[in-house]
Amino acid sequence: MIMAKSKVKTEFKVNQQIVYPSQGVGKITEIFEKEFNDELVAYYKIYLEVSDMIVMVPVNNAKELGIRSIVEAAEAKKALNMLSEDFEPITSDWKLRYQMNLELLKKGTIADIAQIVRCLYNRSKVKELPIQERKLYDSAKKLLEDEISFALGKTPKEIESLIHEKLEPLGSTPKIKHIIAQDDDDDDEFDMDDEEDDKKRRADDDDDDDESDDDTDSLDDSDDDFDDDYDE
Repeated sequence: MIMAKSKVKTEFKVNQQIVYPSQGVGKITEIFEKEFNDELVAYYKIYLEVSDMIVMVPVNNAKELGIRSIVEAAEAKKALNMLSEDFEPITSDWKLRYQMNLELLKKGTIADIAQIVRCLYNRSKVKELPIQERKLYDSAKKLLEDEISFALGKTPKEIESLIHEKLEPLGSTPKIKHIIAQDDDDDDEFDMDDEEDDKKRRADDDDDDDESDDDTDSLDDSDDDFDDDYDE
């Protein structure tokens, strides 16, 4: 196997910080070429600090995977401000909501990540998140903290505090009301139960009516017998 420093022109440089969607902020430690199927293929070697892992990504696949540069400070501040903005809540069906947010995570723009954090944080104020959504929230929040930290030149702890301030601004009206109005999961279950109970009650009433009719017929027969005896 042949490995050598790459002379291919690449979008990213050695020692550059990048974002690898759903993986985290990473650093390109090397750009090299390796023989594959009798051809030399250029690779990025990326160190991901959050998972303490090294990955090798073909240069030609980087764009398809969504690998991108750290955003500028202005865009990082815009993403921070998104957290305190009002928004249209998405579905109360957690499985569908999870898939929608997972797609945003895969796209991996800083605005997408901020949207996930805002959505799931506010949702958690209404109802405890399922385990999968909680993990998704933690991953998205970590991604947001790390990228904004690099973009603004602040520590992750400082950014964590800033994110919390944006999600829970002092004196603000919680955005939870908008979500409660959409929270129909439990109501739907109760409605279904009520419908089932009504069906059962109607069925029982029909059975009672049938039994009453049978009893009436029996009484009528008895009356006929009584009339016959009287005639004799």
